[in-house]
Amino acid sequence: MVLTKTTYVQILLSASLFFSCSPNIENSKKTTIDPRSYNLGIIGGFSELVDVGVKKLAFSEALPPDEMDKLIDEAEVIAKRNHVKLYRENDLIVTYLFPADVAVGKDVLLIYNGNTLDEYLTLKNEIKKLQSDHKYTEEAKTETSIRLGKMLSYPSQKIDEMIAGNKK
Repeated sequence: MVLTKTTYVQILLSASLFFSCSPNIENSKKTTIDPRSYNLGIIGGFSELVDVGVKKLAFSEALPPDEMDKLIDEAEVIAKRNHVKLYRENDLIVTYLFPADVAVGKDVLLIYNGNTLDEYLTLKNEIKKLQSDHKYTEEAKTETSIRLGKMLSYPSQKIDEMIAGNKK
């Protein structure tokens, strides 16, 4: 069977959806997959999606720094194999997509190519400036959430749903 690029992308998207909707494996008594392998699998899947251009930016799971320390070397191997770059973020930006409680005290790997890291860091600096000037209003937070969602290649409808769900 020969896979077309469209079929390949559909398979990758289906796998991505499966992993993102899978139950928390730490709370599942039926699984035999250890959390480290699971997290490396997520990094591998998202690395492929970034490499083929389906996603511009992807985030790993938010993990305590000591857990990230244990998998970072293998994550780098996965990234190199998939022709993507990693950036270890210990201060994930706060938006309606990822509220403060998501990654406080945790590290997240940004999986990207090209100038996407610069785009993310620019957005992060803009948010910090807005916060320090006490101008990170609901409107500003909504706008930065949309920009981050687009970087993550989320569909507009999903971005709107996440914003609405986290504004409550």
